[in-house]
Amino acid sequence: MNNLAESLLLALKAHGARQIFGIPGDFALPFFKIIEESQILPLYTLSHEPGVGFAADAAARIVGGLGVAAVTYGAGALNMVNAVAAAYAEKSPLVVLSGGPGKNESMTGLLLHHQAKTLDSQFQIFREITCDQVRLDDAERAPRDIARVLANCLRYSRPVYIELPRDMVGQSCKAVVEAPAPVVDQDALDACVGEILARLRRASRPALMVGVEVRRFGLESRVAELAHRLALPVVTSFMGRGLLADAVTQPLGTYMGVAGLPEVTELVESSDGLFLLGVIVCDTNFGVSASRIDLRKTIQALDEQVSIAYHTYPRISLTALVDRLLASVPAGSATCAMAPRSFPRNMVADAATLTPADIAAAVNDLMAIHGRLPIASDIGDCLFTAMDIEHTALVAPGYYATMGFGVPAGLGLQAATGQRPLILVGDGAFQMTGWELGNCQRYGWDPIVLLFNNASWEMLRTFQPESRFNDLGHWGFAEMAAGLGGDGQRVGSRAELKAALDKALATRGRFQLIELTIARGVLSTTLARFVAGVKQLNAGR
Repeated sequence: MNNLAESLLLALKAHGARQIFGIPGDFALPFFKIIEESQILPLYTLSHEPGVGFAADAAARIVGGLGVAAVTYGAGALNMVNAVAAAYAEKSPLVVLSGGPGKNESMTGLLLHHQAKTLDSQFQIFREITCDQVRLDDAERAPRDIARVLANCLRYSRPVYIELPRDMVGQSCKAVVEAPAPVVDQDALDACVGEILARLRRASRPALMVGVEVRRFGLESRVAELAHRLALPVVTSFMGRGLLADAVTQPLGTYMGVAGLPEVTELVESSDGLFLLGVIVCDTNFGVSASRIDLRKTIQALDEQVSIAYHTYPRISLTALVDRLLASVPAGSATCAMAPRSFPRNMVADAATLTPADIAAAVNDLMAIHGRLPIASDIGDCLFTAMDIEHTALVAPGYYATMGFGVPAGLGLQAATGQRPLILVGDGAFQMTGWELGNCQRYGWDPIVLLFNNASWEMLRTFQPESRFNDLGHWGFAEMAAGLGGDGQRVGSRAELKAALDKALATRGRFQLIELTIARGVLSTTLARFVAGVKQLNAGR
């Protein structure tokens, strides 16, 4: 029989976890010792708990399995609240493992270090940003509790919280038996699929928009086949950018309302049969629509329910829905007549100063020759620039919009896939979590980092240009790279960017930081349109 910690680790692995990201602390030391010695899952320690959360979140997003973040009680777990909130908002299956006070410590009557208000305060805080929680203080009950919590993490694709008292890790514990899959009402599923297909057949301009749940549940190839069989034009939501990147038929583009391509905006907003598959209905996806979409007249499949016009089919998972649709639509040769958008290429390598459009074109040129790189992007103009980069796997905080995601997410991406990532990050976000790059040399990670440096919180400045607090100053990031174990180079022209990208791609084993000097006020066209749309919306259109 295993001890409780081993049973938990084996259950994590059986449910799709591939590694653990963490930072130890005294309440978690016994658990970390077993993680290291058992070698059930590899352990990657980082420097700050927000980075741990972002890295584990990105690992979950990119492979579709569980992401695992292990921290200590109080000072560790509470330091990771923002990253877990982001995972909850964007539906990422993240497992938070927190050490906790031992059962005997809890009964001394003394306040314990790292304790906030009560010993249960942390548990209650995480109840708000996770879909299930458990404290493993009973070894006999633990296998059932672990099975339930991990099953819910995958079922709802949202974070869960597991607290492990430090005097419980060595208790004998039976193996965790996977919880049975929820039963789907087959009659309701048939009725739902029949109604969807009938509405799509009646529509004169049907369209399919895919969102984050499609990747979260590993459905990209099946959804691509479904779109092909239905001959539907496909676009991604803003949050779903990067979906279907490996499909034979590429998405026509990304819907961004007034900020996006006019032909994509017109396709979506004029559709009388808009099928939203796994799309989170939020402001970043629909807040800047050129003309208001009546969502009551769409088909929405999200959060284990399907809403069609004014009624809802509950407890129908996205996986069950897609599989039944495929079973109901015969394979054929029908295809959508619309062509995917083209992306900027053929950057002229001259002495002209850099713009975001140049950066997108240079990356497209690089990937056209050497193959696609998966991308981890922070929030800001770096993410809007990514909209002009060829379809490739992308992880980014497109809805929750937290700064600091990009660099640790890139590390999580490389740890989870073994692929070399391209990280897009602004100088403000880099100041928060860019220092996690110092951990690359320990693990052999070598991302290519494009640091957009305009010495400013430039996206905030676009909304409030009169505020001087948006000024950040130049920190000299390129010179700092060597001390972190990588190589840094500052570029200010298109010729310098081309040379730096070629050198970075040819250099393996060390992270490559390219600091891109961009003048204040120089924005990507997409961000400029997005800001104008938001301002118009706030002004009442």
